Amino acid sequence: MNVGSKDWNPYVAGVALGLVLLATYLLMGFGLGGSAAATRVAVAGAHLVAPETIEANRYFAQYVGNGLNPFDDWMIFEAAGVILGGILGAYSAGRIRPGHVDHGPRTTKLKRLALAVLGGVVMGFAARYARGCTSGQALTGGSVLAVGSWIFMIFVFVGGYLAAPFVRRQWR
Repeated sequence: MNVGSKDWNPYVAGVALGLVLLATYLLMGFGLGGSAAATRVAVAGAHLVAPETIEANRYFAQYVGNGLNPFDDWMIFEAAGVILGGILGAYSAGRIRPGHVDHGPRTTKLKRLALAVLGGVVMGFAARYARGCTSGQALTGGSVLAVGSWIFMIFVFVGGYLAAPFVRRQWR
């Protein structure tokens, strides 16, 4: 992994993230979160394929029933901001190069991408079961001292430390 000198200082990034969280509370009245946007996109896609089935389901109908538009929510704009912010951060660190994917010597580009997609899918399902993603649970829930969010974050770190030796082998 190439860690360049252009990477953000983690303390500066942490303070910036805290200020973004504060701004969302002040401007929107809500904290940060991302899994709701993914749910809305998935429901919109399913609604295109099987509208009657989706509208008949009580859970999904809250997004599309009675003529509701699943994209009419501030979380969609937040997710777009996260994507644009990620691109800006990667660009400012010199990490955007066409066709380049960082991977270790023991893996291929295809395997790296497949594992990234698999990890994203697992995290997406886990976020729905946990009733929030790491941004919603850890940042927003943690900032309001929700006990469940603090327990969630402890287990995120425990899981990360347990998985690290297996992932680290791919980079050495």
